Amino acid sequence: MATAETIDLNEAHAPKEASLHAFESVLHSLKNELIKLRHNHDKHEPEYFRAVSSLSDHQLGSISPSSLVLVRVGTSAYGLHLFGKVKLEEAEDAYIHVRIFIGAEEGTEGETEEDRVAKLHCIHTEEVVKEDGDHVYRAIFMEKDPLEWFDT
Repeated sequence: MATAETIDLNEAHAPKEASLHAFESVLHSLKNELIKLRHNHDKHEPEYFRAVSSLSDHQLGSISPSSLVLVRVGTSAYGLHLFGKVKLEEAEDAYIHVRIFIGAEEGTEGETEEDRVAKLHCIHTEEVVKEDGDHVYRAIFMEKDPLEWFDT
């Protein structure tokens, strides 16, 4: 299993053509998953999406290929792990962090970009327990927040 300890991510950088292509191929599922994730969290813990609570589903999902502003990539024996910072265009200083896995298309070795398929792994949600025991939840990050390894 890929973990922060077993995969070295490169330094954060502007997305290159291959990253943009992978992002574009998961864009439809990303938009659907983002809206579904907000609806699920709003039932139990609306703090996750409080920073964009004024946005409609349409506004929240108005993400385009140019919304991907920063990436980090790590390689494992079975594929690439692409972490991306995605600007939410309809909100000020609001980003989501996404994880995309890029592996070999079934029946290929995945040696060329055409032989690889990208799949949305997850959208980052964070729960931090403060020293006083209080919990802080978020799925919306700011430009200054670093793009780091995450599993959820």
